[in-house]
Amino acid sequence: MSASNGGLPSDEGKNFFSMVQAPFPDLNDGKINTVQYLEASKGVVELVDRFGKVFAPVKYDMTGNIDKLSEKYASNEEKFEFLNDMVLHDKEAQEITAIDALLWLNRANHLVQRFFELILEDNASEEPSDDLVKFLKAAYKDTLKEHHGWIAQHLFTFLSRMCPTRKDLVNVLALERENMEDIVYRDMESFTNKLRENVTFILTFYKENDLENYPKPS
Repeated sequence: MSASNGGLPSDEGKNFFSMVQAPFPDLNDGKINTVQYLEASKGVVELVDRFGKVFAPVKYDMTGNIDKLSEKYASNEEKFEFLNDMVLHDKEAQEITAIDALLWLNRANHLVQRFFELILEDNASEEPSDDLVKFLKAAYKDTLKEHHGWIAQHLFTFLSRMCPTRKDLVNVLALERENMEDIVYRDMESFTNKLRENVTFILTFYKENDLENYPKPS
């Protein structure tokens, strides 16, 4: 895969964002390429998986939604080249699969976006905190919490306590290479900016097409 900055990474600069994580796509005339978006989302799943087995419920949920969208795409690759068209097709056909799957996958990606934003903001402070639990909880409150019931909220509270420390997270993102902090944060920022662009577009798209509370067929 290409590096987040668009070039091939040097051996010294290899990290999760340049070697494992596919970049989220640029908007193409107001549309998001399905394959590129799903490949990038798979990278997010792999990152969550590296947090440890305790995060299996998050990984399972994201993977399930990726699989649903992939199956829908495979049913008509030409017609569903872009996520927008796939979702609007579901609405016209009074179906729910793609609409619901993308809604929840985007919410999970939004959580990751906000988590990284808070980490980057804190990293710019004079004394960055090694404890990332508070940032994960804050990101959850800003994104997913309002969409979860009581049980899901308490499950996430439990999972957040297992969040890796800043040192451990950087180690994971650096692919266990030393002295990579500056490069990791640089590539995290580039990745987060592109992720934000995708998340924001999908949120707006759903609002404009009245899809956030789209009723399931009886």
